[in-house]
Amino acid sequence: MSDAPALDVRSDICWSDATSITVLGRDLCTDIIGELDFGSFAFLLLTERMPSAAEGTLFNAALVSLVEHGITPNAMATRLTHLGAPESLQSAVAAGLLGLGSRFVGTIEGAAQFVTEGAGRLTAAGDDSDAAVRAEAERIVAGFRERREHVPGIGHPIHDPVDPRAERLFEIAESEGFPTLPIRLVRAVAAAGSEASGRALPVNVTGAIGTVVALLDLDWRIARGLGVISRTVGLVGHLREELAQPMATTLWRTTDAAATRHLGIEAWPAR
Repeated sequence: MSDAPALDVRSDICWSDATSITVLGRDLCTDIIGELDFGSFAFLLLTERMPSAAEGTLFNAALVSLVEHGITPNAMATRLTHLGAPESLQSAVAAGLLGLGSRFVGTIEGAAQFVTEGAGRLTAAGDDSDAAVRAEAERIVAGFRERREHVPGIGHPIHDPVDPRAERLFEIAESEGFPTLPIRLVRAVAAAGSEASGRALPVNVTGAIGTVVALLDLDWRIARGLGVISRTVGLVGHLREELAQPMATTLWRTTDAAATRHLGIEAWPAR
């Protein structure tokens, strides 16, 4: 018998036997399949508990709000990767997901962190007055500016004066009876950021989803995962369209022609 120590690892998420699959103590076939919608199952995995009706409504709304946003760099990366490797749909989707960072979608994480921590400080101090919320927002914005970082979750190049997706999520949160403090704080951050920068910076959809993360008491360190879940669906949708109505070859050849125009050559002769 080996004297090597036993491998000390543990997972309580899922286990199986010959006749059943159990997920967090629930039978997959009898308690989950046909009983839970996709968002509620995702909530269960992220929190180890079932959502209330209000939580399920808000969580599903947050996921839906970010599924699709047109021909973004992420969607183009997916389409172009599929052009080069049509045998590997998953690689094309992964290529698009790799771009979910500090400028696209990934700002959910930063917004969730400052809303969660800021609301926590206000609650601990026992003061959620408008003046206290405004002061906390100004402190948050000043911190980002001192670090020469963009404030995540505010500002949008198209949606002005508001991002309608953010406003809709806030409407749902308020109608479902969630606390207003996190929403008040993120709105105050947007106002303070706008004042400091001299330009309108409304709360955008990732800022709203970051606020939803705080409202649902999710760990902000997995907040970017909500964007990954949503955009995976959207990117598969782009591949469905690419198969039926291709644009990747046009994107490639048009870009190549533009990049070499100064050489005076015809990169892709007409045929």
